[in-house]
Amino acid sequence: MRDGLNESPLNPLPVAVWLLALPVIASEAVFGLGRLGLIGGAEGIGLRLSGLQMAAFAPEMLQRMWQVRAIDWDQLYRLLSYSFVQMSLTHALFVLAFTLALGNLVAREFRPWAVIALYLGSAIGGALVYTVAVSFLPGRPVPLMGGYPAVYGLVGAFTFLLWTRLAAANANRMRAFSLIGILLLFQLVFGLVFGNAGHEWIAEVAGFATGFGLSFLLVDGGVARVLRQVRQR
Repeated sequence: MRDGLNESPLNPLPVAVWLLALPVIASEAVFGLGRLGLIGGAEGIGLRLSGLQMAAFAPEMLQRMWQVRAIDWDQLYRLLSYSFVQMSLTHALFVLAFTLALGNLVAREFRPWAVIALYLGSAIGGALVYTVAVSFLPGRPVPLMGGYPAVYGLVGAFTFLLWTRLAAANANRMRAFSLIGILLLFQLVFGLVFGNAGHEWIAEVAGFATGFGLSFLLVDGGVARVLRQVRQR
């Protein structure tokens, strides 16, 4: 028998990536069953709304803590939970696609715990920067809902890997930022066409920057490895 005929045609995903994707898959399964009336009874159709209310991150929460100089520990979970409950099935499919694809690529260079730390750290970074930014903007800020800031953190880590490889090859390192440029351009056009452009992009860009920055610390070998690759010619 030829070598390779018994191998699976699908590349198995790392456990860390599945751990990040499963909460989204599970929540969408619950929402779908509720919409079909199989769980939740008469309230089943509103399970997504209830989930969003429980998980969403409102900037006012941190702003109030800052004003009263006290931490509301019971609400801090929202810094992470907003990433795992999506606004719609379409939203969830996009988040899952990016998480599985980019997570698989990033996990080849990062340890499992580092992939999870990168994802969660990007969600927190996106929420914190969003809170600070909207405090200087007029109007009431929209709560953060969905996994895009965390996913953009994976984009940041992927960009970091490309950046170090291009540096080692003495190539133009700015090419590594083409993916984030395309994503932001697409988002801008989408927002202008459908008229739903808000300030959530601030959290997404912050998530990207957080993921890129954390990669210096979380990649195997840390800063020393990065410097060694950059200095290679």
